[in-house]
Amino acid sequence: PELVIGLDAALTGHGGIAMGNVIGSNICNIALILRVGALVRPLKVDAKLIRWDVPIMIGVSFFTMLLILDGRLGRLEGAILAAGIVAYNILQIRQAKQEKDDNFQTEFGAAVPAGPKPVWVNLVLILAGLALLVFGGHILIKAATMLAISWGVSEEVIALSMVAFGTSVPELATTLVASLKGEGDIAVGNAIGSNIFNLLGILGVTALVMPFEAPDIRTFDLTVMLITAIVAMPHMWSGFVLNRIEGGILLFGYAVYIG
Repeated sequence: PELVIGLDAALTGHGGIAMGNVIGSNICNIALILRVGALVRPLKVDAKLIRWDVPIMIGVSFFTMLLILDGRLGRLEGAILAAGIVAYNILQIRQAKQEKDDNFQTEFGAAVPAGPKPVWVNLVLILAGLALLVFGGHILIKAATMLAISWGVSEEVIALSMVAFGTSVPELATTLVASLKGEGDIAVGNAIGSNIFNLLGILGVTALVMPFEAPDIRTFDLTVMLITAIVAMPHMWSGFVLNRIEGGILLFGYAVYIG
């Protein structure tokens, strides 16, 4: 969803929505969605996520913040970010292969049903899903623009709040299901991975296709995004469990930020 919104917004001259959506989604993923999951059930976190992926998320957040402090993102900057997501994926795949054991087969065997659908059925479903995603993304941008005009606020404000939450709904669904099933690694990994992908992949690819400007993105919003990423580290270090109290604190912080 973030990629569809980003590309559509940049191509139609709504750079504020493209950038605001990514920044708002990253804040939402950590301060709202992950915290809602922790309120449902305390999330046990794999030490690898804390030692490896969370620092990467913090570093990527800081680096991207420096790139977009001037309110614009060009093709060169987009290429650097896009190269970053390729490198991140290569490292993840290599690390996963090194850690592979028999438990993986058991875990995924229970999750993936036997007897996969024919290839043509999967292709039809993929194409249908993409078509609906593009159509829905275009409608979302038009509605967001109209709301910004009618409420007398900038597109960036709408993107940082309503659009960001809308595109983060898949993460919310995944986190809630994972939390209910006691799969803390999936819930936390989903949020952290989404943030890294948003900054490197979504902003990178969008700027490569169409450089864009977002002059109303404030340093305050970028700072909140960075602080949210940093705050995730000590919370998860406490016994490698994200508990309800920690979840409630950041959830309150998100409400204050939106207000």
